[in-house]
Amino acid sequence: MEHIHNYISILQQTLDQLPRQLIADVIEILNQARLQGKQVFIMGNGGSASTASHFVCDLAKNTRGESLPHFRVIGLTDNMALISAYANDEGYENVFSQQLANLVNPGDVVIAISASGNSKNVINAIEEARRHEAMTIGFTGFDGGRLGQIVDVHIHVKSMIIEHVEDIHLMLEHMIVKTIKEQIQQVANLTTTVTQLSTIVFGD
Repeated sequence: MEHIHNYISILQQTLDQLPRQLIADVIEILNQARLQGKQVFIMGNGGSASTASHFVCDLAKNTRGESLPHFRVIGLTDNMALISAYANDEGYENVFSQQLANLVNPGDVVIAISASGNSKNVINAIEEARRHEAMTIGFTGFDGGRLGQIVDVHIHVKSMIIEHVEDIHLMLEHMIVKTIKEQIQQVANLTTTVTQLSTIVFGD
């Protein structure tokens, strides 16, 4: 029971240190990318790869709204044939950067998820994104690593506990997607209200 209590207690303390304004900035960046037809790329290794795939799924499916463009979101962790081809022929450190080289354009958004912030393939991909003038976002833990130093927006989970870092990275993607969903609903509700008022004032 003590281990369970400690896990939850320390996790709560870490949550309290999240950079809330930066999270809001990420949401605004994603909203603008959507409206401008920009692509969003998401990547990570291991547990972070799982979070990246989850993020892609939620952002693509759960944020749809009438009269709004869908998110053009692409997961760089999900094509195993392509990943293994690049890894076999050009090295695992290039599995994300070479995918980006084929697809990324100026103004696109590239999100990298890495607990350590030092995964070489993630760093190479962010450097590739920067060469193409894409907006870069990093989700890190521990001391932020190299990734935290080179991205435009750094969401740092201040923990040395890998499980907590990965827990919170997944929570962050849910928080971001849920906020976008709620923003869409607020606009829809406002539009409905305005339409109803117009009908009352001006008639059909």
